[in-house]
Amino acid sequence: MSLTYTAGSLVAARGREWVVLPESAPDMLVLRPLGGSEDDIAAVFPTFEEVRPAEFAAPSPADLGDQRAAGLLRTALRIGFRSGAGPFRSLASIAVEPRAYQLVPLLMALRQRTVRLLISDDVGIGKTVEAGLIAKELLAQGEATRLAVLCSPALAEQWQSELREKFGIDAELVLASTVTRLERGLELGQSLFDKHPYTIISTDFIKSTRHREDFVRHCPDLVIVDEAHTCVAADDTPQGGTSSAANQLRYELLRRISATADRHLLLLTATPHSGKESAFRNLLGLVRPELATLDLESAAGRAKLAEHFVARKRADVRDYLTKEDGLTDDSLAERTAFPSDRWTKDEPYKLTPAYRALLDDAIAYARDRVTAAGEQGKREARIAWWSVIALLRSMVSSPAAAAQTLKTRSESATARTAQEADALGAPVAADSAENDRLEGMDVAPGAAESEEAGARLLELSQRAAQLMGPAEDAKLKALTRHLKGLIADGYHPIVFCRYIPTAEYLAKQLDGKLGKKTKIAAVTGTLSPQQRLERIEQLAAESAEEAGDPAVRRVLIATDCLSEGVNLQHHFDAVVHYDLAWNPTRHDQREGRVDRYGQKRDQVRVITMYGEDNGIDGKVLDVLFKKHRQIKKDLGISVSVPDETASGVTDAVVEWLLLHGRQGSQESLFDLDGHQESFDRIEREWNSAAEREKTSRSKYAQRAIHPEEVAREVAAVRAALGGADEVRGFALEALRDLDALVRTATSSGRDATGDFTAQLGGAPAGLRDALAATLGGRLIEEDREIPFRTTPAIARGEAALVRTDPAIGAIASYVLDSALDANTPGPRPARRCGVVTTDAVTIRTTLLLVRYRFHLTLPSRTGERQLVAEDARLLAYEGMPARARWLDEEAATALLAARAAANTHEQLARNQITRALDGLPDLSAHLTEYGTRLAAELDASHRRVRKANEEIVRGLKVVPQEPADVLGVYVYLPQQPVSPVSLSSGAEA
Repeated sequence: MSLTYTAGSLVAARGREWVVLPESAPDMLVLRPLGGSEDDIAAVFPTFEEVRPAEFAAPSPADLGDQRAAGLLRTALRIGFRSGAGPFRSLASIAVEPRAYQLVPLLMALRQRTVRLLISDDVGIGKTVEAGLIAKELLAQGEATRLAVLCSPALAEQWQSELREKFGIDAELVLASTVTRLERGLELGQSLFDKHPYTIISTDFIKSTRHREDFVRHCPDLVIVDEAHTCVAADDTPQGGTSSAANQLRYELLRRISATADRHLLLLTATPHSGKESAFRNLLGLVRPELATLDLESAAGRAKLAEHFVARKRADVRDYLTKEDGLTDDSLAERTAFPSDRWTKDEPYKLTPAYRALLDDAIAYARDRVTAAGEQGKREARIAWWSVIALLRSMVSSPAAAAQTLKTRSESATARTAQEADALGAPVAADSAENDRLEGMDVAPGAAESEEAGARLLELSQRAAQLMGPAEDAKLKALTRHLKGLIADGYHPIVFCRYIPTAEYLAKQLDGKLGKKTKIAAVTGTLSPQQRLERIEQLAAESAEEAGDPAVRRVLIATDCLSEGVNLQHHFDAVVHYDLAWNPTRHDQREGRVDRYGQKRDQVRVITMYGEDNGIDGKVLDVLFKKHRQIKKDLGISVSVPDETASGVTDAVVEWLLLHGRQGSQESLFDLDGHQESFDRIEREWNSAAEREKTSRSKYAQRAIHPEEVAREVAAVRAALGGADEVRGFALEALRDLDALVRTATSSGRDATGDFTAQLGGAPAGLRDALAATLGGRLIEEDREIPFRTTPAIARGEAALVRTDPAIGAIASYVLDSALDANTPGPRPARRCGVVTTDAVTIRTTLLLVRYRFHLTLPSRTGERQLVAEDARLLAYEGMPARARWLDEEAATALLAARAAANTHEQLARNQITRALDGLPDLSAHLTEYGTRLAAELDASHRRVRKANEEIVRGLKVVPQEPADVLGVYVYLPQQPVSPVSLSSGAEA
């Protein structure tokens, strides 16, 4: 007759010890190896295999370690935990250590039965990590079973990488390019959303009615929407445009998705309203219908909104959990290393005589064309208008873009109406702040409308082609000078262009001009999103191979296909705007790719190039950019420029240019009759939008979660899982003990940051193999220096000094396994026993490292979940086991820092540890009582985190599994025999 085992108990089978999991039945045990991961779970049938109760073996007195053995074993054990007993089920199993402020949306989510959040943190703060934390937690708790992420196609691969590498969520890409392949593998009548529980869906995919309807019918119970502002439009948005039509299509989809009341929905955007109140209200209505009509002027309305809305600037979180946040001290203070400021400079250039002559002739052609079209009708006038703008923008971009545009047919030439001409011409000629679809927007636009104009434009095109190169292209010559300056100062710049021909032209012209040690690559819309990321990684890898040479630099030439969403802060630290965008918001987007969390530079450099005498750039800079910068300086926030404002200004600039010519550009734009009133209106609208943005930031500031609540949970997580200093100390000591070559100081002063490097050529083969799987085999095989960084934001081939980093996990696993197996060949940094003679104690003191297992019953809306979780604690007592005087937790932890003051005789050490091990049965009652108390604390923690949702915590149980495992026993002897006076307060057992 087979025995019945409770969840959390230990059994022996197949030559090893296992933990029984809640999914077990009398005839089939579901087991996880003791100290193993979820990947090692196995099923055992007691009828056919021998299974017997087991107890964790006591340490051996013959296997003694030194003074650091206890600390190393404890940290290795805690790093290995992947099923913590606290209220955050996922934090022990993710490969990123979240910042404290990133826990705020998670805490908000756990207080809702159905999670509905609008996360509007500033660019670069980490909305993807915040959403990933919530998704991982909901999946771990069983509150959600399937996940879909809606994003632009350009960001799909990045989302896939983030979810897989940081959160262990392997999502399938559902793109226009992959859907056919995915559908081939479906069974008859099966939806791909049923087959693939985790998906990342491009916004292009849902344009198909069939796919859209299939998604709605089989929509997962958790949906994340990236760049959610592109899914709504203001009520007064003009109809007929491609952008508004796409927004309306997405809005209708999300409205249907959000109508299912029990579906979790996370909306992410850094620009929730862009100054448009109705768009903001529509967005809130997707979160909860009642939020759309809330009285946000009332305290009650704002309090209700605060339950679902979080919006913070960098200044709000740069220094967090400090006394300024209302805490009693700065012990948990966290400083996030955002770049402190942007160094910006506007750099003018002047056209060469030949280029000036070409531009003057192009302006003359444009003036004639607009005048003639205006006499032919409204449709012809709008076609001519967009063709002229395309011509002028390409002309001031580069001779390569000009040559291409002048011989290409205008996009708007096929329009049948004036409205259609605007819909075709605006996306490729303007720079919309709200244009979420940047794909295809970097092609050189066409300027030719008819055969009659062909000969004249062809002649201009041929002249433009002859101006390529630094001799006649002063803009290119100026760029070369600026790049050399940045490179000399140690920067790795990105050069942003408007058009593909310009980017390709620059890459060709700059090749070999910036020094032999400078690597150059171009990324444009001619590449797929995946190919773009691969080219960037290739450029980074090429320069990394020569990283020992301080002269090695990388320069990326890119179009705006990289201006949104893509994270480039690990490889680049300066931005050059080669082409002035016609909306300052586009510049913010470009700069935001490098000026964000994870940027190692404290100051990002930005150079904006503009033509001093081309008649366009100077006025756009004066009217749009200087106003934009002034608002940002005055309010401390960047206010998105409405498209109508930007296009109103640029239209006026072009009209002025056509009327006055390039020479007239030196006069004031505002002197033109009829424009002053227009600019006054634009000024008022912009100021109004800025004021609304400032008001909303303070009015809707995140107040649902007080910093004290965050601090309490952060302290609890660090107590259970360890903090950054502990992990760094562990990695340094373990690697040195394992015969790695560790360097903590470099010529760049890296030691001041806490970073270090390690070469693993002399380390045990088992450790090298484990690290090769996480860092790359080539690094290990060639015995290269591996950087270990104190920041969790790292590049490929580096390790972050956080407990969830795979490389740190591999080191901890090796240290723990070698400590438990005395037969492991080679060095063994940690041991299960130790005796230390020290001046840190005045009476014989014993430290225990104890592992507790808990059987958790966690209620959820899908039913109860049974889990087994672990926790490691340090317990210490003075005197002999039978009359133990127990120390408090702080005193027990302090023993880890005790250092040997004298050698301990080998026989004395063996006698002392044998006595301590023989006395373990006398301690069992206290260990059991401590486990019961710890279970009560964990129960209270679960209830505290979910305090606003009584329904979820009803039925919650945390039961300790007996007996606890004593992993380590360490005896501390006083240096000189003294009277038995205790160091710390305690209570007699």
